[in-house]
Amino acid sequence: MTQLTRTREQIAKFAKSIFDRGLTNGSTGNISVRMIDGSILVTPTGCSLGFLDPGDISHLDASGQLVDGDPPTKELPLHRAFYESRKGTGAVVHLHSTYATALSLIRDIDPDNVLPPVTPYAIMRMGKVKLLPFFLPGDPAMGQAVLDLGGKYSAILLANHGPVVAGATLETAVFAMEELEENAKLALLTRGVAINLLTPNEIANIVRSFKVDWDP
Repeated sequence: MTQLTRTREQIAKFAKSIFDRGLTNGSTGNISVRMIDGSILVTPTGCSLGFLDPGDISHLDASGQLVDGDPPTKELPLHRAFYESRKGTGAVVHLHSTYATALSLIRDIDPDNVLPPVTPYAIMRMGKVKLLPFFLPGDPAMGQAVLDLGGKYSAILLANHGPVVAGATLETAVFAMEELEENAKLALLTRGVAINLLTPNEIANIVRSFKVDWDP
């Protein structure tokens, strides 16, 4: 089995897990992986992550031309922007998960760090999460907005749309996305309640101990 085939099967496996657990629905969400030769595997346009045939996954060369598989997701510029701007990115996951999307709707959250510091794991896996404004789905301006961040964030929220997470590997990106969703859920469940947040000293310890890129 070639590396290309193995990676296609890995994408389909994670995609089904994401769909089966309700982290995205219908034909929403997309996943990509950058191969060692600079080519990209990405889920096709209009597909359901729950019923993905590995052979249909789009394979694009390093210049973005379709090599085989079905036509790619219209959100491809968003994925490519992470690969181009953030060093070490090997995979990108974009979902319409409920709690992270709900968090993107709230008017008074900090756009430079949308998650309150409630657990160490969100800090360890993502650092700060940036809120970007609303764009039409598929708008190349989304990709430009990510490029404009200069590779400083591994995770963003698209307002009224959903989260996007980049990671060194597909597993890393998926696990970070799950952490983002759970911390968004905690943020909403405890909103308006007096809770114990991590202190600045505790955050500094986490950042130092796990070598987190915390100050974009």
